[in-house]
Amino acid sequence: MNYENILVTTENKIATITINRPTKLNALNKATIHELHEAFKNAESDTNINVILLTGSGEKAFVAGADISEFANFSVEEGAQLAAQGQELLFDFVENLKTPVIAAVNGFALGGGLELAMSCHFRVASENAKMGLPEVSLGVIPGYGGTQRLPQLIGKGKAMEMIMTAGMLNAEEALNWKLVNYVVTSSELIPFCTEIANKILKNSPVAISKAIKSINANFKDGVNGFETEIKNFGKSFGTEDFKEGTTAFLEKRKAVFTGK
Repeated sequence: MNYENILVTTENKIATITINRPTKLNALNKATIHELHEAFKNAESDTNINVILLTGSGEKAFVAGADISEFANFSVEEGAQLAAQGQELLFDFVENLKTPVIAAVNGFALGGGLELAMSCHFRVASENAKMGLPEVSLGVIPGYGGTQRLPQLIGKGKAMEMIMTAGMLNAEEALNWKLVNYVVTSSELIPFCTEIANKILKNSPVAISKAIKSINANFKDGVNGFETEIKNFGKSFGTEDFKEGTTAFLEKRKAVFTGK
């Protein structure tokens, strides 16, 4: 599929989705959000893709924010609709994918950019990364899940401070606050993420998808995460991957998983 604002490549069961609007510092506009939705949906349905890497083109920015020019004159109703549609199409959609998504954060991840990175299952940052939610400096609040996911990741107090001050964390601060898992040089970013992806590829795709669902359940209102874990643990016993994994262990060989 041809895209105007993103690039998609696939190699060795890893899909790399690159937001490609370098003159706009990869800012998210409606068209890019729709294209990202399609790219993630296609990757999710492709049985030859078991891990997704998400990054931005160039070294300056992962995503520098939303495209403010698109919504500067919105009404109350239009603003609410913008947030609702964006969360449904992209941010919640990415978080709930059964395929692992790693955010390779190169440079600025601000506003919607940080919200997108937080929607991914975990994050790796380049040394020049800077992350923040500066929306209050524009008279608005984060609307793509930032007020919910940031406290989950770094704690309520620090999230309150970051959002209220519109401040940014550098890469090392993001690592210390557990907003990212690792910090590497810009040149190492994609190879390092690919190395993690290859470790993931050694394991059962169907088990990983059930683990993602179970972990996410703990952060959803009205859902008992323990019950979700029990249910998905039980379901694992009915998969071909479980039979292969346990048989391979007993036979002292490497398992060959099919994702079924």
